[in-house]
Amino acid sequence: MTTTATAIRAGILRRRLVQQLTRDGALRSRFWHEAFSTVPRELFVPRFTRREGSDLVTYRAGDPDYLTAVYSNTSLNTRYDIHGTAVSSSSQPSMMARMCEALAPVNDRLPVLDLGTGPGYNAALLCHRYGSDRVVSRDVDPDIVTDAAKHLAMAGYSPTLTLGNGAEGCPGNAPYGALIATYGTGRIPEAWRHQVARGGNIVANLGHGLVALTIGDHRSATGHFLPVLAAFMQARPNANAAPAPARTYAGKVATATGHTQEIELPANPGEDMPQFLGSLVHPDVVDFSLLLDGKSVHCLAHPRSSSWARITPGPDGTARLNHGGPRNLWAERAPLISRWSAAGEPTADAYSLTVYPTGQHELRLGDAFWSLPE
Repeated sequence: MTTTATAIRAGILRRRLVQQLTRDGALRSRFWHEAFSTVPRELFVPRFTRREGSDLVTYRAGDPDYLTAVYSNTSLNTRYDIHGTAVSSSSQPSMMARMCEALAPVNDRLPVLDLGTGPGYNAALLCHRYGSDRVVSRDVDPDIVTDAAKHLAMAGYSPTLTLGNGAEGCPGNAPYGALIATYGTGRIPEAWRHQVARGGNIVANLGHGLVALTIGDHRSATGHFLPVLAAFMQARPNANAAPAPARTYAGKVATATGHTQEIELPANPGEDMPQFLGSLVHPDVVDFSLLLDGKSVHCLAHPRSSSWARITPGPDGTARLNHGGPRNLWAERAPLISRWSAAGEPTADAYSLTVYPTGQHELRLGDAFWSLPE
């Protein structure tokens, strides 16, 4: 296929993806519609791996189905750690669109901070919307930043690229009118609240949710979760960090012995909303499911305390709970799941979050509220 034919084909597929994102409500404003219609995603992912069913399929520029895969509404993994866990990707376009739509910079002069540069596609979208001179992007991995710089230059964008831990924000270019973080975090770091100007906002992946917060008095932050759920790649404190994957804990949790009791089960703990609530209560607990003796078992593991739990649902709304360690992990998250079930199983956008000047996170559903542990 010639260069011209490739560009035409990419343009057609890009328009189709934008049409899909618009129909699904992920794209709403003309500004972001134009950005997604213009920025060529293929320049940022010359090689990537995409999950297709139970397989990981690798694509390279020039492969017959490469452009079709590029413009699918899926996450495209571009880098892995020593465990084979993806640590960099071009995020799912629909999630990126919803997060971009939720951005609300406080004015037209302050820069926007993009945390988690990855291949650079999100930074390019921000540059198209706000101008390269107003975009600062940071990643913890120097190789990722180097590649992103090349991709952005090819696409004609020149944001300020910086290297460092995203939890620290980027103080050298603060204050910011808004901040977007495209990696997973368990809590909103203090630095983010201090570096975003009053009235600006933070859009981030918190646990399994996407939250949009507005900075108020004394660096407090208040807002709601978006109606869709997401679990982005987790934050890395440095480029060499490679946290153990969930499978590391599977054998121990599957065979561990401890306390056993029958419990009422308000909802399947492996479903989306119980997982969302669990991730907010337990930002450092590993969730996974196993098939044991022909039954699906939901497992929890807290590496630091060696606490664990196995929940085996029964056919009648009850479950067998096995747990051990100093903490009863299921008992810590069960009240939120029970309240959600009793409230009619609302979606994530029914929940609001306040981060107080002290850093305390408070989750609220109607009149009920919970102080989330540090």
